[in-house]
Amino acid sequence: MAADLHLLGDRRTGGGERMLALALCVYVGLITVWPLGQLLLTAFGPGDEGQLLGTMRDTLSARATGRAFWNTLTLSLVSVGVSVVLGAGLALAVGLMRMPFRAVLSFLILMPLIIPSQILALSWIELLGSQSPILSPLGLAPAPGQGNPLYSRMGIALVMGIEHMPLVFIAIRAALKSVPADLVEAARIASVPPARVLARVILPLVAPSALAGALLAFTAAVGNFGIPALLGIPGRVPMLTTLIYQRLNGFGPSVAGQVAVLALILTLIAVAALALRAVLMRQLRMRIEGGRAFAPTRRAPLWAQALIWAGVAVIAILPLAALVLTSLVPAIGVPFSREVASLDQYARVLANAAVTRAFGNSLMLSGAAAILCVAVTLPLAYLATRRPSPAVTALDLLAEAPWVVPGTVVALAMILAFLPPLPLLGVSLYGTAAILLIAYLARFLPLVLRPVMAAAQGADPGLDEAARIAGLGLADRMGRIFAPSVLAAALAGGMLVVMTAMNELTLSALLWSSGHETIGVMVFSLQYEGNSTAAAAVSVLSTLLLLALCALAQVSLRGAGARALPWHQG
Repeated sequence: MAADLHLLGDRRTGGGERMLALALCVYVGLITVWPLGQLLLTAFGPGDEGQLLGTMRDTLSARATGRAFWNTLTLSLVSVGVSVVLGAGLALAVGLMRMPFRAVLSFLILMPLIIPSQILALSWIELLGSQSPILSPLGLAPAPGQGNPLYSRMGIALVMGIEHMPLVFIAIRAALKSVPADLVEAARIASVPPARVLARVILPLVAPSALAGALLAFTAAVGNFGIPALLGIPGRVPMLTTLIYQRLNGFGPSVAGQVAVLALILTLIAVAALALRAVLMRQLRMRIEGGRAFAPTRRAPLWAQALIWAGVAVIAILPLAALVLTSLVPAIGVPFSREVASLDQYARVLANAAVTRAFGNSLMLSGAAAILCVAVTLPLAYLATRRPSPAVTALDLLAEAPWVVPGTVVALAMILAFLPPLPLLGVSLYGTAAILLIAYLARFLPLVLRPVMAAAQGADPGLDEAARIAGLGLADRMGRIFAPSVLAAALAGGMLVVMTAMNELTLSALLWSSGHETIGVMVFSLQYEGNSTAAAAVSVLSTLLLLALCALAQVSLRGAGARALPWHQG
């Protein structure tokens, strides 16, 4: 009994709170611990002839594994170089100089991160292809019959670098906001040239954050599926995420052991990068005296503003413009012109039952995932901040695991856990919408949990204690005191879940089945079949839906809730 008290709470913890903690343990255990545990057991399982670690040894010695591993590692590193160059340059320019429309500029810089991978890859394919509606009139498109330069190793690294560039941008912008203004002003008073102030004062202070952003970009690149799938599969550049997809798609569950080993490699790379980030951040952390935060005072010269806007237009606007113009072409192979432009392609995709079903499925699944994630987060955050215990602390850490590991790993873990019939029920969830929803719940829970935890830690815990002493029950304290104090953050987190889950591809590509298509799967399938104009039309519709959700979130959320939205972090 004493051990139970210690594990689930202290002497103040009531029976209802212990039951709540126990229910949350069961929930996280079912959707996270059990699937990931199945993955580990499968990866370390015996080979076909019963030899110890046979599956792992066979998979690691395969030539395809070595090639995919090498491509994943090198292309992720090259993409990080692209992210750092672009992200650091833009963050320093936007953070150190005053210029008009800076909020709009920041939003456009974050666009590659907001737009799903598969749509970003498709927009770049349309921009740099031989039928490019933007480059062809300028005579800059590849000649007909020439391959798209993006179907290559450097093409994959370039587009992944652009997509993850905002992670570096956000990290450096946040660091710039904490640079003491007194340091910069003292250097100016001492007549230190601006270039030396940048090199000797500002860059050393923001370097640890830049490194942290670079490692986050590396982790995101390692687990990326959308860009390697659209560029790497046609270009015959296998990476670990696409090799898992191709193996499962080609051979089914019979290769579960092999792909579990591949997923384990992906997990180890991602965890090693995050552990290195934690160590470096601890080692490189600088103690900065508090004071007035730095704010730019010098107006950017016109040539610098023109250069920045031109760079952002190439990164964020031109690819989407190419995607929109391609969607207006009536058929594949027809060059774009004002005479042939029409909305016929939109009419066709909207008349396609699979496409409309995909939009309905994505909206339903992402909405349900958001509601359930908020419903689970509120009691978990309450217990973690008001009644901390070893069990709740462990739940808080375990809930992060599906977000930290690549999405392909989570999808495979769900297949291994829910393909066999469920105990007692005798029903398999594989091939149903339920497995997609469970995967979304596990993967996206941290998107709600982190902002709610931050809001709960900033609220006054004395109110809850006073209510408890006054005799209010657990439900009343949670509903009338705790929930209102974190409501804005919970709504922001729920909105993030909807925006992320609605267009995601990594989980859906491995878990979807006929009748349960999602938007990401439809874009990937149409492009994979060679119907690029229809894929462009679906991508434009889903991007418009995403931007509408961004606008809704911006209008409906204020204060702490709005600050949790990604474009407010730039």
